[in-house]
Amino acid sequence: MDTQSLQAFLAVAETQSFSRAAEQLYLTQPAVSKRIATLEDQLGTRLFDRIGRRIALTEAGNVLLPKAQHILFTVEDSRRALANLSGQVGGKLTLATSHHIGLHRLPPLLKQYTKRHPEVALDLHFLDSELAYQGVVDGTLEMAIVTLAPHPVGQLHVVELWRDRLCFVCATDHPLAQRPRHNRTLLSLAELCKFDCVLPGAKTFTRTLIGQRFAEAGLTLPVSMATNYLETLKMMCNVGLGWSLLPENMIDGELIELNVDTAPIHRPLGYLVHTNRTLSNAAKKMVEELEGSRENSLTSQ
Repeated sequence: MDTQSLQAFLAVAETQSFSRAAEQLYLTQPAVSKRIATLEDQLGTRLFDRIGRRIALTEAGNVLLPKAQHILFTVEDSRRALANLSGQVGGKLTLATSHHIGLHRLPPLLKQYTKRHPEVALDLHFLDSELAYQGVVDGTLEMAIVTLAPHPVGQLHVVELWRDRLCFVCATDHPLAQRPRHNRTLLSLAELCKFDCVLPGAKTFTRTLIGQRFAEAGLTLPVSMATNYLETLKMMCNVGLGWSLLPENMIDGELIELNVDTAPIHRPLGYLVHTNRTLSNAAKKMVEELEGSRENSLTSQ
């Protein structure tokens, strides 16, 4: 049993498609099929049922899946540990970040990192934070820089770097923005719930934070539309589709910040790595850059 066959097996299991697995592995479809066939011959059992165009794991395939992940995880971990002995900082660094952090937090840090470590090939993935968490857990990502989960996740070392204050906002011509300027009475959460809102998807970490605040007040959010892209939420809010909550650094003259009678809502942002994974030298240097950014952030506060 070789690692290439196991990689092909995992790619087909993940994509449920031989053609998409071939694209992911930069191979031809016949090459992927051959590797799967070789693995099935070695194990003496079928790993996939092929029903028309649908691909599904057999019972044997489901048994092999976690074991194959563990084997490849261990092999890659050993390779990194041996490569680290040279002290060189190079090779591929596979990491994920959310779109918002990638646009608003990381550019200067990545620019500095690539200047200091030109031998590192950054394999950067823009993913929802929840998917990035899963990628670090299953070993497909070496690290992630994302919105942090509201609750601890086993097997992960998580470090908060920054905090976003989420602001209640609406369009300048929205009814909530029409209060007389001399009226200093704060809006209540109940008053907000009389109007539609546009928010991140229901299963996102950010939406969970927002939902908890309203649930504590016994209120249900009147969500009319949802998207995980904050820049899109800003546009939707600006054209009058509803009020929203956005990070403070996204608020400009296009939107009105609402004064709401509730404590500030903050979402933590940071990085995560697997506790059982040997980090490559490239990842260790990235952690150093991130920790430096954290120290600078704390100093400026």
